[in-house]
Amino acid sequence: MAVKQIMDYLEAGAIRNSVNFPRCKLDQRAPNRLLVINKNIPNMVGQITTLLAGANLNITDLINHHRDEYAYNIIDTEQQISSAVLERIHKVEGIIRVRAIEK
Repeated sequence: MAVKQIMDYLEAGAIRNSVNFPRCKLDQRAPNRLLVINKNIPNMVGQITTLLAGANLNITDLINHHRDEYAYNIIDTEQQISSAVLERIHKVEGIIRVRAIEK
């Protein structure tokens, strides 16, 4: 069970049975996936989606869950997410970790 859950996290960003993070899973509907861990504070999703829109990345699907002081986002896009976009998102105050996955 633990191996499957770790594989799900590494391959699709899904989180199950975590002590510190919320349960979060999204069926992947687009070839590119953005995973963001951030502090659970107002306007984080808005800042992330604004940066994606500024890079002409259209969001296919998105989920945001939180547990106590942390939030976790899974965002699917049709377009590839560049390292420059990842860097801009990571620089937002309150962002802890950013990762992209290509299917």
